[in-house]
This record gives sequence, C-alpha cells and structure tokens, in this order.
Amino acid sequence: MKLKTMLMMGAAASLAAPMATAQDMANTVTFVSWGGAYQASQINAYTIPYRDANPDVTIVWDESSPEAVARMRAMFEADNVTWDLVDVVAADAIRLCDEGLAMEIDHDAILAAGDDGTPATEDFGDLIVSDCFIPQIVYSTTNGYRTDVAAWEGRVPEDVCALFDTEAFPGTRTLERRPINNLEWALLCDGVAMEDIYDTLETEDGINRAFAMLDTIKDDTLWWTSAAEAIQFMADGEAVMGSSYNGRLFSAIVEQDQPIEMLWDAQVFDLDGWIIPEGLPEDRLSRVEDFLFFATDTQRLADQAAYISYGPARISSAPLVGTHAELGVEMAPHMPTNPANSERVIVFNYLWWADYRDDLDARFQAWLSR
Repeated sequence: MKLKTMLMMGAAASLAAPMATAQDMANTVTFVSWGGAYQASQINAYTIPYRDANPDVTIVWDESSPEAVARMRAMFEADNVTWDLVDVVAADAIRLCDEGLAMEIDHDAILAAGDDGTPATEDFGDLIVSDCFIPQIVYSTTNGYRTDVAAWEGRVPEDVCALFDTEAFPGTRTLERRPINNLEWALLCDGVAMEDIYDTLETEDGINRAFAMLDTIKDDTLWWTSAAEAIQFMADGEAVMGSSYNGRLFSAIVEQDQPIEMLWDAQVFDLDGWIIPEGLPEDRLSRVEDFLFFATDTQRLADQAAYISYGPARISSAPLVGTHAELGVEMAPHMPTNPANSERVIVFNYLWWADYRDDLDARFQAWLSR
C-alpha cells in the first residue's frame, strides 16, 4: 500500500471512528485480562480516563486470559459469547483468528493514527501478527531469584541454567504449568544453540530431550498457573528462584521491596494485545471500537508504561515513556527491550506455538501427572 493511501486511510479513520453515538453503544461491557499489576496498569492508563469521559459506561473485568482460548471455544460452542474485548498473547490471537473466533479488523479504520499522523498499520508495524490482533505491549517471561539464600554460600545465578543446577543453587523452583518457555529453556541449558531451539523442537528427539532436562528439576518445582503465584512463592520463601512476567517481578522488586533480583538472561520476548470476539451485537461492538480508538493511541500506550515495565507496541509511544506514576523511577531501564537487559534473548516464536500448542499442552500435562 502506498504511503499516501495509508495516510489518507489514517486521516479518514480519525474522522470516522467517533461516528457512532452514545445511544448506539452498549453501556456495559466485559473486558478480559490477566489480573494483578498488568490489569491494574490497563485500568489506570485506559479505563479510568475512558470512564471519566463516558461516566455512564460500566466495564466489568474478567481475569480469564490464561484460559482465553478454551473459554472462547466453549462460549462459541454454546452460542453464548459474554466477552466483548479479550487480552491475549500473540500466539493465542493467531489461533483464535484461524478458528474464526476472533474478528478480523481493518487496523487503520478502527485505530487512531499516531500523534504525528502515522497510520496505525505503520506505527504498530510487524507487531500486527494477525488480522485479528491489536498489539498493546512487548513483555518478557524471565526469571527471578531470592537474594538471601544461605545455602548458596554467596553464589549468585548468572544465567537461566541456574534453574537446572540444583547442586550450586539448591532449593525449590517455581515455573509455569505449561510447556511454553520451559521447553525452550530446557533445550538451551542442555546445549542447544538459541537459534536452533525451534528446529530441535520440530523433532520427536528434540521434544524428548527437553522433557528429559525438565525431569531433572520436576520434583523440585512448584508449578504456577497465575504469575502472581510465582511471586508469592518467592516472596514467602517457598521457592528460591523461578519464572514470571517481567512486570510482575518489577512490581515485587521495585514496588514491594522484596528480596528478589531479576535474572534477565534468556528472557523470552512476547507480544500481548486485544482481540474482539467474532459476531458481537452492534451496540457492544460499537462500544468496543470506541474504546479501542481511545485506548490505543500514542499517548495512552505510553501512559501504561508509567504503571508497569512493559514496552508500548506503537513506535511513536516509546519516546514518551517516562517515570513510574507513583515512585518516580525512570521506567526505560526496567523495560525488557533495554539494551542492558536484552544481551541474550529468546524471541518467542508465536507462529510455531500457534501450530503446536494444543499437542504440547496435552503432552506437558500428561508429563506432570506421571
């Protein structure tokens, strides 16, 4: 598409998006997210200011994003879709789009242009990984460790493979109860080069190798389903190290002053954003589109970074990232994209996981039950 055409579309979108009147829009909508510090950042940056401008609107939050794919499949099967806007990771957005459960959108038609007039498709760029996906943040799943473990005798984890070194770093680990990230780290720490991880996982031998590596710490691991659990395990001393989202770890370390340190090595970059369920009634869809036009502009995405250490998905938002809204600390050094934090990064292959997720989920749960 030529730039002139894109600019015209962006300009048209900025004029067209507010066309629906309040009478045409639902006044109660249900948004789905992840709870905790991330959902709080969305509420502070997006829904509070949106409701200030639209005081008759009620936004109900459902914290079911970890089970979004299964829940949406069940809703469509029952012909009873109660969600209006759903926050999902990129791989889940691709699956939901491929299955016809998420609505395909014209990004330039329903999202605001950048503050400099750049059309949404250009401003979000390659982060629009699906016709149904509205990127919001770049985040990472990484690891943290307690700083006061006497049994370590002053040793400090320097890389992700400390997870598998129970001799030098004894104690309970905590990892997410799903194959994503765990299989990647297992292969990396079993000697597979980072660039070969997904090719190795394409093979049965590679999958077996990853599970064999995880076997070495299976009995020493508490498995979490909510990122808040991982932080609580470490804060309570039930686990000495483990994975969580970098924003959750930031909250524990900077906001709560927990004796935890971030281990950025081999953090797994991923994307998170919105999808709209397919087939919403017109009044609910109009409200969702009105909210999205407001909540995904340049300034709003930058505003979210004042509450959590996730990078905004719009190019034009990055220069506007400032200080934490309450603590006043500069947020840029705490972002996963900060060069000091991203010397060795696994770029999550969301297309690969969209293809293999269901099979590996089933295999992982069967492995856990043995």
